[in-house]
Amino acid sequence: MYSFPIGAMLESFRLPVDESLDRAVAIGAQGIQVYTTSGERAPENMTAEKRREFLGKVKSRGLVISALCGDLGKGFTDPELNPALIEKSKRILDLAIDLETNIVTTHIGRVPEDTSCDTYKIMQAACHELAEYADSLNAHFAIETGPEPAVRLREFLDTLGSTGVAVNYDPANLTMCVADDAVKGVYELQKYIVHTHAKDGIRGTQPPYVEVPLGTGNVDWPNYLAALEEVGYRGFLTIERECGEDPAADIKLAADFLKSFR
Repeated sequence: MYSFPIGAMLESFRLPVDESLDRAVAIGAQGIQVYTTSGERAPENMTAEKRREFLGKVKSRGLVISALCGDLGKGFTDPELNPALIEKSKRILDLAIDLETNIVTTHIGRVPEDTSCDTYKIMQAACHELAEYADSLNAHFAIETGPEPAVRLREFLDTLGSTGVAVNYDPANLTMCVADDAVKGVYELQKYIVHTHAKDGIRGTQPPYVEVPLGTGNVDWPNYLAALEEVGYRGFLTIERECGEDPAADIKLAADFLKSFR
């Protein structure tokens, strides 16, 4: 029996903000994750007043913000683009602190197997800077799993000497994208896991990968949750639904599925 708090990705409901927040409450979620890369909730568009207003809407419903999504869609593999991407990532982390969370999830690009190649070193330098800034705020940039096997990501993170850059563990991405064992991956990355996505999928060898409702894919949920419990994880299981005709209904089913393990 586990007691992980359940969250939901606000945008996965595909409904207006207030209605999405109400749906999160209705399914018994304790928190939400929110996209903040562009649009009205991007840091440059969130004045101090708007930050207070949005946080007020969340807290008035008894919810917290589990994390912000700060994935800028480019990774950190281009030395010409990296300064601007790093700067925007820092501003998203500042926004996270104002919204009373200390986690920003992101993608950094696929970590190469060759640790001596230029791309590896470029990503490493970017992550060193991100980690240093996160550490200064007692916060984390959490890399989403999936582009590479868990062991390769762990070896990369070990080179940073910090948990300022940590892990947003997505078992479906590991299962679908690199056919990795999502249970074993928990033990590989246990030191770094600060947030998780509750998502399921069917293993494939090439895109398009098949995301399916929670509990109907290849993720071994009983053993995955047991692994999280064993390594001492106490953070959110945040439901993410990126497809489907009725994602709000799928999110409710996912929440009920996760509650069945309590």
